[in-house]
Amino acid sequence: MITIKNITKKFNDFIAVNNLSLEVKEGEILCLLGANGAGKSTTINMLLNFIEPSFGSAKINGLDVVKNPIKTKNFLTYIPENLMLYPTLTAIENLDYFCKLSGKNFDKTELKLYLTDAGLQEEAHNNRVKTFSKGMRQKVGIALAIAKESKVLLLDEPTSGLDPKSSNEFMDLLTRMKDDGVAILMATHDLFRAKEVSTHIGIMRSGKLENYSDSSKVSLKELETIYLDIMNFKNVS
Repeated sequence: MITIKNITKKFNDFIAVNNLSLEVKEGEILCLLGANGAGKSTTINMLLNFIEPSFGSAKINGLDVVKNPIKTKNFLTYIPENLMLYPTLTAIENLDYFCKLSGKNFDKTELKLYLTDAGLQEEAHNNRVKTFSKGMRQKVGIALAIAKESKVLLLDEPTSGLDPKSSNEFMDLLTRMKDDGVAILMATHDLFRAKEVSTHIGIMRSGKLENYSDSSKVSLKELETIYLDIMNFKNVS
């Protein structure tokens, strides 16, 4: 579903992503860990065709994102750290609007079912989004992915700032989507959540993928040690 091959992004003399290759198949969650500036968000932005790679290729569902910018977006949903919704519209109205932008039309009953399926309480469906917490806004984003039947989910720090309950609920939603065959790429700083939800973990530094692990074969403690070693941080525990 997601294929990145030898991709590099340069901004003048600065190399943000350096010869990166990775793949996320159906029913997999790849969590990219790394400090700010490691290249995680730049990688996601290239998959979205927000910026073009200097070298290499990025594909969604077998289609090159640069050559097929519209078609590839039809296969995916993107949830950034702060999901931008229209604050004066309700959850149903926001979902309806973004579904129509994707060429999908649903009646009110169907929209409510998608919001409920994403974990948003029924009493919030007709409330304006400006009253929502971050966790509630993220659920509207997940509802959009469900409604679009997205094959790919791109997430950039989606749990940053969420309380533990909301973060746990969001991870449960991702696990369910993974089980439904969605390919998920998530950039995060949260080692615990990455280990909990992912099938694979990559650690980036200075634009390079320094480590790639099968999540089932590495413990949280081992992951922490690997991460600290790559970042040249001293483990004081």
